[in-house]
Amino acid sequence: MIDVYSWATPNGHKVHIMLEETGLPYKVHAVNIGAGDQFEPEFLAVSPNNKIPAIVDSEGPKGADGRPFALFESGAILIYLAEKTGKFLPADPAAHYAALQWLMFQMGGLGPMLGQAHHFRVYAPEQIAYAVNRYTNEARRLYGVMDTQLGKTRYLAGNDYTIADIAAFPWTRSWKNQGIDLDTLPNVKRWHEEIAARPAVVRGVDVLASERAPLMDDKAKEILFGATQYAKH
Repeated sequence: MIDVYSWATPNGHKVHIMLEETGLPYKVHAVNIGAGDQFEPEFLAVSPNNKIPAIVDSEGPKGADGRPFALFESGAILIYLAEKTGKFLPADPAAHYAALQWLMFQMGGLGPMLGQAHHFRVYAPEQIAYAVNRYTNEARRLYGVMDTQLGKTRYLAGNDYTIADIAAFPWTRSWKNQGIDLDTLPNVKRWHEEIAARPAVVRGVDVLASERAPLMDDKAKEILFGATQYAKH
């Protein structure tokens, strides 16, 4: 059994989708990051960086003597689950590293930059033109990189659906708030619509969605972006 500690965010949905795609049995534990649940000692014991998602695998990997195994960081979790099940991470060396490079593209670039674009365009207490322009332009550049790649291959890492696509897709669901027009990116649009229609993806993005408020109040913003985030826990 996989215990997943998560919330309805792009990073959370990566793992929800992967669990649905692989068919692994799992139990979800809501970590309401707008209410500060991520700073509770029980969660920090699993995820010391106070970020969702995190998992505890009751069986653990080989070499763990069958003991429960905790893991945080969504990219690491995707690799772990792919290796555990033998799914969505090719065994062929060239295809394997192609998938990993696009996963790193998401982890190191797409996620952080789209997150900043979304923050400064939607959540920042004041509109800072420099920040809005900088991150919107970077978001458009990254979508352009994806569009070029997806003009060559069906999926990001080739013609097979992999953890690279599972990682990137949830971040592109808020393309409007990132200042993106998908109609100008035909290859991304085709890829996005195809993945969005997968039954496991539909189920994955529905996980915890009903528990997340559609709008963030001032208290939640302070917890996520203010002094609470930077206090020692």
